[in-house]
Amino acid sequence: MAMVTHTLQGRSLLQRRGSLPNTLLALMDGVAVISTFYLTTTQITNSFSPEYMVALLLLMGAMGVTYDRLGIYRNSGSLLRKLLALWNAWALSFAVLVVLAFLTKQAGDFSRLTFTLIFVVGFALQALAHASFKALASRSLVTPARDKALVIGSGPLADSIADRINHSPWSQETVIGRLSISHQEIDQTPGASVPALSGSVHDIAHMIKEHDIRTVYIAVALDGSPLIEKIYFDLLDLHVNIHWAPNIFSLNLINHSVTELSGIPIITLSETPLTGTRLAIKSLEDRIISMSALVLLAPVMLLIAIAIKIDSPGPVFYRQPRTGWDGREFLIWKFRSMHVHRPANGEVKQATRDDPRITRVGKFIRRTSTDELPQLFNVLCGQMSIVGPRPHAVEHNIEYSQRIRAYMARHRIKPGITGLAQVRGYRGETKELNAMTKRVESDLEYINNWSLLMDIGIILRTALSFFRRSFYENAY
Repeated sequence: MAMVTHTLQGRSLLQRRGSLPNTLLALMDGVAVISTFYLTTTQITNSFSPEYMVALLLLMGAMGVTYDRLGIYRNSGSLLRKLLALWNAWALSFAVLVVLAFLTKQAGDFSRLTFTLIFVVGFALQALAHASFKALASRSLVTPARDKALVIGSGPLADSIADRINHSPWSQETVIGRLSISHQEIDQTPGASVPALSGSVHDIAHMIKEHDIRTVYIAVALDGSPLIEKIYFDLLDLHVNIHWAPNIFSLNLINHSVTELSGIPIITLSETPLTGTRLAIKSLEDRIISMSALVLLAPVMLLIAIAIKIDSPGPVFYRQPRTGWDGREFLIWKFRSMHVHRPANGEVKQATRDDPRITRVGKFIRRTSTDELPQLFNVLCGQMSIVGPRPHAVEHNIEYSQRIRAYMARHRIKPGITGLAQVRGYRGETKELNAMTKRVESDLEYINNWSLLMDIGIILRTALSFFRRSFYENAY
């Protein structure tokens, strides 16, 4: 059979598809902000000066970038989740404006009261618009004018696609069922939102005509990919819309994304989040916090150093090879908390409760985690971050990488002094494999969701954890 071919030139395969409701909502947000800015400025300062005009334009530009990056108009979750995302985007946009004002030394030209009112009232009006749209969308769910859709595939991804389409307020489709790719595989996913249809893709033509299907979503596992071409050409003759969602989520994805390379869509399965401006932001955060902490904590560190020298013979600091960002080894700095000893057979053993190797001062600094303070120098040198997965001993990495799947993927970001796993209680000795597995899961979750706001939240939670008794239970 002859095949008609075409090239990719002249058209990008990655197309941003908007919708009329989301476009209207974005316009309403813009009108709300512009109106708030203009009315507040004229009421308080009795004029709308060129300086405020420039500030408004900068704010709108920042909103355009941050709202798109945070997916404000692509978020179809609960109202609370949508408003929280809106708050983060609005606060970040406003922070950009404030930082620019200080960097250009123009902050004194603006009224603080004016900016405060713009921030509060602007968010309130946007929240009202989004809540109104959400309520209107809920009512629109009863309208019957929806095209019928079918999902080809099985498992969580197929069910998730069907569920999101059927519960999206602005969707013009209704998924009536899912169809497995073979007669032998009949999907019986517990709690599935749509029924699994009997039959297979060989019956696709009959089902499309019988149910008047207008759209088909293909969600097959990686081992079913060879069938996609046949399914596609069979569907092409049936005059239906065809969408493909490659089922890659059985993998441990690391900072996954979809990008474009000269018009060709590229699905990134694993990538460090520290690239471009994100790397610059993370580095700036680390430098500022580490330098400030070293200045503030210098007296405490000096007292700890003196106490270590008095308590037991040996050096003040302890250095050990650890695995860092992208597998590069470095020497981590810590206050010495044990008596000087040589590991038996070169084996690095984790500290345990009532470990005789730990000194009196060492017991205190380990329980309070102040033995980690010298790692601020590692942060200052760029080997570590304030927040990130805790670096383990090289010997432990070798052991656990053979027992936990995707264990080494936790090194796709700089190791940290504190991290998401630590504030969740996964710190200290790991007696059971499950405890280390939970720690790795938290580390990968951090990598996949990293942001400056997330780092700030973890730092605050770390500070608050010192006042909780549970913080000290596994630290010995």
